[in-house]
Amino acid sequence: MAVSWGDLVAIVGGLGAGFLSGTIGIGGGLLFVPTMPVGLRLSQAAAQGTSLVAIIPTAIVGGVTHFRRGNVLPRPALLMGGGGVVGAVIGALVAVEVPGPVLARVWGGFLVFSAYRLTVQAIRQPQRTP
Repeated sequence: MAVSWGDLVAIVGGLGAGFLSGTIGIGGGLLFVPTMPVGLRLSQAAAQGTSLVAIIPTAIVGGVTHFRRGNVLPRPALLMGGGGVVGAVIGALVAVEVPGPVLARVWGGFLVFSAYRLTVQAIRQPQRTP
């Protein structure tokens, strides 16, 4: 079975998303969603839907690993997970009705805002010494 460049992009994207999921706690979509329209030439809607399915095993493995290390607070995790399920249903129903270019712009705006907030937080956070 031959491996295409698209397959390689998907594998490397998955590796990167899994690494980021395990190290900094993202669900993988931060890397999956931009990789698919650019590297695999998928539509924005297909990238978002595919990312959601691909995130499931990534999130399970990362979550179990952190749970075993005592880094999970079960009550907030369950409450956020329940809210996330409802939000995901509503968001998916909205996303299938919104044109791809609009979804891409909203996603890009979210990434820029997130980068700004993380930068401000890192600057304001006092340095810890071991």
